[in-house]
Amino acid sequence: MKKTLLSFVFLLALVTVNAQEISKDTTKLWTKKGNISLLFNQSAYNKQWLGGGTSNIAGNFNLNYDFNYKKGAVVWDNKLIAAYGLTKIKGDNQIAKTDDRLELNSLWGKKAKGDWYYSLFFNFKTQMDTGYDKDDLKISHFFSPAYTQFGPGMLWKKSDNLSVNFSPATAKLILVHEHFTEFGPSFGVLQGDNSRFEFGASISANYKFSVMANVTVENRLNLYSNYLDNPQNVDIDYQMNLVMKINKYLSANVALRTIYDDNSIQAVQVSEVFGIGVNYGF
Repeated sequence: MKKTLLSFVFLLALVTVNAQEISKDTTKLWTKKGNISLLFNQSAYNKQWLGGGTSNIAGNFNLNYDFNYKKGAVVWDNKLIAAYGLTKIKGDNQIAKTDDRLELNSLWGKKAKGDWYYSLFFNFKTQMDTGYDKDDLKISHFFSPAYTQFGPGMLWKKSDNLSVNFSPATAKLILVHEHFTEFGPSFGVLQGDNSRFEFGASISANYKFSVMANVTVENRLNLYSNYLDNPQNVDIDYQMNLVMKINKYLSANVALRTIYDDNSIQAVQVSEVFGIGVNYGF
């Protein structure tokens, strides 16, 4: 847990330094914006409460940071996403992890014609802390699993809030520590291996809009088909982040994520986090 907190401090310091450098040195070429939120949830019941329920407390940290470059016909959009959540249930000695994400997206483009660009994209996803299943067995930790995608393609970019990138030649690499594949496959990596290489096609879309004053919705969708193994089984990763600002420092946030990856599990994975807390934009 201490290592995780130190990682957060380092990450925030890194983002702050980068933001200062961008603002100072390349104001005309770079645009940057970000949001940090700390969300808290609590439920409490006394012994006489007849409706049932268990007292609990939970907290979530979220970082969403964009740093984009534009010069002439060249654009380079970057997004860093980090999220971590914990919950403590009364009577349970352990603190459970409810959210854990670390993701970097980078998309370079050179204008072809109109709203179209020749493009190269890079995507990296992992988690920061150890994960356990319902039987308290360790199933993941930092950089295990780690997912990387990279490939050339074509980008349609109407604005910073609406874009679609298509890459028909995408390389994908999944990394897992060998102790997770010692007795069987894990996250699509075969027993005894520590990596899995795939080659296929990828579509990434981003759409952000305002529902009304102080209410914004950001949607991110990634589709991937592996040419080398069951290309008809398309991997899906959809993320939705709804921010309802109360004032400059307070907001209500809803984060929804839906994943389908038949190499990991042949079912749809869904997570949802809702909370009210401190919000800071920069």
